[in-house]
Formats: sequence, C-alpha cells, structure tokens
Amino acid sequence: MTIKEFFSFKANKYFWLNLLAMVVVVTLLFVGVLKWLDSYTRHGEAVVVPDVKGMTVGEAEMLFRNHGLICVVSDSSYVKNKPAGSILDVNPSAGQKVKEGRIIYLTINTLDIPLRPVPDVADNSSVRQAQAKVLAAGFKLDENELIPGEKDWVYGVKYMGRQLEIGDKVPVGATLTLLVGDGEALPTENDSIDVDSLMEDTDSSVDDSWF
Repeated sequence: MTIKEFFSFKANKYFWLNLLAMVVVVTLLFVGVLKWLDSYTRHGEAVVVPDVKGMTVGEAEMLFRNHGLICVVSDSSYVKNKPAGSILDVNPSAGQKVKEGRIIYLTINTLDIPLRPVPDVADNSSVRQAQAKVLAAGFKLDENELIPGEKDWVYGVKYMGRQLEIGDKVPVGATLTLLVGDGEALPTENDSIDVDSLMEDTDSSVDDSWF
C-alpha cells in the first residue's frame, strides 16, 4: 500500500459524514446525561422552609405541599398555654433552604394532657409547706377548705370535689384544694356525752320532799 492510498480516505465524503455523525451523537449523549443529572439532583433549586409554628398539622401539610415539601409528625411535647395539636417546632427549622421534596419533621403539642402524681402533703405538712410543694409540681391552688383540726395543718387534697389518695394522678396544671384545719379540736371519745350519768344527776337534784 502506497502512502497515497493510505491517505486516500480523506477524499471519501462518507468518512467525514460518519465522523461528524459520531461527534454529534457523543455530544448529544453528553449533554443529555448532564441534563438528567441536573434534573435528578435538582441542582441549584432550593425551597425555603415556611414558618408553621402554631398551625395545625392540616394547615401545615397544605402549606408545605404548595412549597413542594412533605411533612410528618415525629414527636410531641406538652406546653400548657398552647392549643392541643398545634405545631411547636420543625426540623429543618423555618427559614432554612432545602431541596424540593424534602421531608420536614414536626413536633406538636400533645393532644392528651399528661397526668402527674399529686405531692404527698396530707398529715405531714403545714399550709405553707403544702402550697410550695403543690405549686412547684405544676399545679394551681384554689381557696383552702377549712375542716375541724389543728390550725393551718393540711389533712388532705381535693380535685374536682374528690379527696385524693397518696399516688393519685391528675392533669398537669389542674386546680387543687387543700383541706386545712380551722383550729377547732376534733371530737374524741372523751368528749362524748354520757346520757345515763346526766339522767342520774338530774334525778338526784330533784327535791321530792313535798310528795
């Protein structure tokens, strides 16, 4: 084969057409792959997490859906001055930029008020001691109910008209009533009236000399 014959393909137009077609195909494939990767990873696209604190889960779901986001309830807590079921916190937090389709985790105010044991203050605490313990435990206090007994001594605790036993639990933040002695001594057996003795004393005091 002569050198002239070896380079003769340069004059063949089909060779150049095939070469051009191959370049075009490779270029298109390369651009297509880049576009697919860009679309798959949503490169450069970001969504700002909206502030949904205080909303219900339903309201938050609608707002997140409009922003291309998904939300799920992941935890609950109790805040007494917040409505039950309202959103307390979000993760990622409001204002952060995330990719479209990101799952946002919600913490809501529990639907059921948690129960807490009432402090044991019956028959072992003064009024001041009992009030301090009850308030520190997260409860409220109504006006004391006075009963016969040692003054300013706590004899029991009531909730909604029912006297509580040791270990009873009531809703956090409930209003309780302390049963407090009014200073009047409790009646004892020695304080009971002997009717027979009273009758004998009455009979002996009658002067029957005039019969």
